[in-house]
Amino acid sequence: MSFVLEKYRIVGETASELAAGVETAVSEGRLSPGAPLPPIRELARQARVSPSTAAAAYRLLRERGVVETAGRRGTRVRPRPASTSREDIRIEVPPGVRDLSQGNPDAALLPPLHDALAAAARAHEERPAMYGTHDDADLLALAAARLRRDGVPPGELAITSGTLDAVERVLATALRPGDPIAVEDPGWSSLLDLVAVLGLRPVPVGVDDEGPLPDDLGRALRAGVRAVVVTARAQNPTGAAVTAARAAALRELLAAHPDVLLVEDDHGDGFVDVPLHPLAGVTSRWVLVRSTAKAFGPDLRLAPVTGDRATLDRLRGRQRLAVGWVSHLLQRAVAHLWRTGAVDTAAVAASYRERRDGLVTALAGRGVRAHGRTGLNVWVPVADESAAITRLLARGWAAAPGARNRVRTPPAIRVTVSTLRPADLAPLAADLAAAVEAPSRGRYG
Repeated sequence: MSFVLEKYRIVGETASELAAGVETAVSEGRLSPGAPLPPIRELARQARVSPSTAAAAYRLLRERGVVETAGRRGTRVRPRPASTSREDIRIEVPPGVRDLSQGNPDAALLPPLHDALAAAARAHEERPAMYGTHDDADLLALAAARLRRDGVPPGELAITSGTLDAVERVLATALRPGDPIAVEDPGWSSLLDLVAVLGLRPVPVGVDDEGPLPDDLGRALRAGVRAVVVTARAQNPTGAAVTAARAAALRELLAAHPDVLLVEDDHGDGFVDVPLHPLAGVTSRWVLVRSTAKAFGPDLRLAPVTGDRATLDRLRGRQRLAVGWVSHLLQRAVAHLWRTGAVDTAAVAASYRERRDGLVTALAGRGVRAHGRTGLNVWVPVADESAAITRLLARGWAAAPGARNRVRTPPAIRVTVSTLRPADLAPLAADLAAAVEAPSRGRYG
């Protein structure tokens, strides 16, 4: 069956076929950003399908980030279609404006690298890595000890070039286009981009300060998601960290669905001071990933990964077909930093906590609710992202639009605290309060 909209013709009898036709028209430029789509009943009439099928097609398009529902304005193509990276949803920062939108760590809290790089160079001279070389044994032993210390169950180990590299390889080998996957909402923009690129169907799970909401995860699992992604600590963008009680509730839910793939992101290792409460091992297929990017700097990024044997074998196989391995110079440098205790985790975590808590408390004093339990960011619900960001820019501050991170949750902005100093907190809170209209209450929205 078919229907005609402006410059293109879409054929399809199912929700998936109708949604795919609209998505193709958007990617090919035959349906421009902001273009209106017909109401559900009109779409159903033109396509000769049931209204429920038409509604399901629009739901798929919303979940994929292709369209948005704008109240009385109806359903329209999003200004940024799914083929566009969420990181491209950005603002231009004028000269003289403090940029709090980037999500980077404080360079002053990163460790000096001279000794670590020199040690890696000496090791390279003694035993240079050649084709067929395995991951650095010293780094693997250190990673295994750190994981055992935090209660992660024993598993296979591999080294990847960061969290996203590991997650991409795991999802690409375990899932197929169209498979549903539970993702945090709001969540990490790069993960949401990856889900779209892989053709997976995101099923949003709400988040509060203690992590994913059990009721939402339960619904996603009952709906048949094939995989679940959870951030253990320093969740981006909200700062959520899974507590012991929340972990127990989530483990109980996951245990009833043992075939679901669990992907656990613990990128907070090394710069947060709340304990890890791992979910790893509760399902038959699982991985836990740790990145060094925030503790040692984005250019010294790698990620030890642990998990069940089958999943890790597939990850390593995919890695061998692509980059082969992570540079042993980098692996040995990270091993040196870990072995020598180059980062004082408690001091670094305390520094970030002082900035986050100071801003959240100052905002609360002005009637603005914000979130930032761990990590580098504070998440501030707003009535209108564009208006709030514009007002904030006029006052000399740049924040990141929450649209990068949201699937269904209401508008918000993300403020990175890593460059803030104590004297900045009061004036920033005052300017944020002035920029925010009717802040939302409750969970993140």
